[in-house]
Amino acid sequence: MIIDTHGHLVPPDLLAAIRKDGPKLPSLKIIDNDAGLALAFGNAKPTRPAMKGLSDVAGRLAWMQKQGIDAQVNGGWPDWLGNDLPAADGETWCRMVNEALLSTARSEPKFVMLAALPMQDGARAAAVLKAAMAQGFRGAMISTLPRGIGSVLDAPDLDPFWKAADDTGAVIHIHPAFEAGESRVHDYGLANGVGRVSDALVAVSRLAMSGHVTRYRNAKIFVPIAAGGLPIVLGRLKRTHDITPGTSDPVEALSLLYTDTIEHDPRVLRFVIEMMGADRVMLGSDMPFPIGDHEPMTIVAKAGLKPDQVAAINGGTAQKLFRIS
Repeated sequence: MIIDTHGHLVPPDLLAAIRKDGPKLPSLKIIDNDAGLALAFGNAKPTRPAMKGLSDVAGRLAWMQKQGIDAQVNGGWPDWLGNDLPAADGETWCRMVNEALLSTARSEPKFVMLAALPMQDGARAAAVLKAAMAQGFRGAMISTLPRGIGSVLDAPDLDPFWKAADDTGAVIHIHPAFEAGESRVHDYGLANGVGRVSDALVAVSRLAMSGHVTRYRNAKIFVPIAAGGLPIVLGRLKRTHDITPGTSDPVEALSLLYTDTIEHDPRVLRFVIEMMGADRVMLGSDMPFPIGDHEPMTIVAKAGLKPDQVAAINGGTAQKLFRIS
């Protein structure tokens, strides 16, 4: 079974629900025009309009068939996680998103869904995660920035969420944020080229050095794009650990993480496999976004791997991790 572990969906049912029920959330502003549907959460600036590919279920299935992909793990759209909403509204929003995602998964078994969580409140995020896992979700997709620019995933008040992830064995996909507060990446396409990576690297490094990864080891933490580049700086972080009292071992943390193949260079993929192991790397596309890998099996084929490594990356590990039959 070939499994793409990194996709994004905004189900058509969710678009309809937003237009119908969205105004009931006073902190949510709906912007619907020729450019598409955009949202403004709380005091945050409006999101980008939702691109057609996010909701084109038929198109996604046709692409999967062409690529020989049997199943795809999808979260929602990180722009629409709603973490800028007041906590109660955030919980209402995430439950509405999850209802639409689950409905899509029930009608199309090739989709495996990751829930949205109100990460602005650790206790609410824990409650929504537990409910989602009971409903059949395999985990959740969260942002590197749970409360917007400058926020961190190792904040003490998020411990209830991490405990819930650990208790349920949820897969937690930590996705880079669209706007991470780094103004230098706003030229030359660098927001996609390096901004997403640097954002993810800081987030996962904090979780490694704070001990979250090892403390909550039953949670399956997935960080895309070569684990945010963590393998490349592992030696430097290990040295930092050695000279910084109170930090946890990043080498042990890396051994517990999962990542995807969205490296766009077989040489980099081979290095990531050497550092993390083929059983920690899974096929990924980032569909439908242009920066993704829309022929994801090609890089695996070009990396010069052993047959058992290819089998693990293309679906073997994901089948076990996401409990896909």
